[in-house]
Amino acid sequence: MIEGKSLVNPGKFLGAIGEYEKANVVIVGLPMDYTVSFKAGSRFGPASIRQASYGLECYSVYLDRRLEDKKYYDLGDLVLPYGNVEKSLDLISKTTENILKSEKKGIFLGGEHLVTYGILKEYLKKYGDNLVILHFDAHTDLREEFFGEPYSHATVMKRVWDIANGAKMYSFGIRSGEKEEFEFAKKNIHMFLYDVVEPLKKLINDIKDYPIYISLDIDVIDPAFAPGTGTPEPGGITTKEALEVIHILKDLNVVGMDLVEVSPSHDIAGITSILAAKIIRESILSFF
Repeated sequence: MIEGKSLVNPGKFLGAIGEYEKANVVIVGLPMDYTVSFKAGSRFGPASIRQASYGLECYSVYLDRRLEDKKYYDLGDLVLPYGNVEKSLDLISKTTENILKSEKKGIFLGGEHLVTYGILKEYLKKYGDNLVILHFDAHTDLREEFFGEPYSHATVMKRVWDIANGAKMYSFGIRSGEKEEFEFAKKNIHMFLYDVVEPLKKLINDIKDYPIYISLDIDVIDPAFAPGTGTPEPGGITTKEALEVIHILKDLNVVGMDLVEVSPSHDIAGITSILAAKIIRESILSFF
């Protein structure tokens, strides 16, 4: 339910202000799903999340905070050359670079998970090995290649690792991948299987003084709660746990985040899109 016409801006996320210069945070949609290996459709995710946001309240009872007290601008969706992975990633990187140069934080709505690589190329340039990357996902995404392609939603975190140069990478909720990926993870990153809440709680003191980037694949959540995704994986976390993750990070130095792989054409009654919108709302109120 929405009170006040000033918060209604069709085509934009709930509560977004109309002036880029006054915003502390920029929301941008990345409608790309060219490398999805199972069920395509996540390029329609950003628009679906925005539309669903108007079914939410502007007030969070969890945090006792309101969207009216935040200044964030919705840039809309990037126009990407359909099927051209390299050029699309370049455009995503350039947009991210512009956001960071204007001293703003980014919220990126996917789209497939490969978009995270284009985003983090710029975040790693700015923050270097001080950056902490928190990756929430059902899948390892650490393959060297997938169907012969080095750039894929199944290889994204390996491509990020390739350019991370010592930045700390943590993966949570993982429950699917090839054996080689898990072996690589044991040697090179911090990976927590199945769970998210307890491992994150134990980690907080180690990361609280660093800039943090969050990459949240909606399939970390069990498909019973979030069926609208391209590669659903049973055995995931609940919606309650997903929101708890965001609240655990409250008031930390989160400098950016993405929420990816929402595929509305595979959703039931829009429940995945409304969940994604609520996660974004809680994120804005928690740490942006």
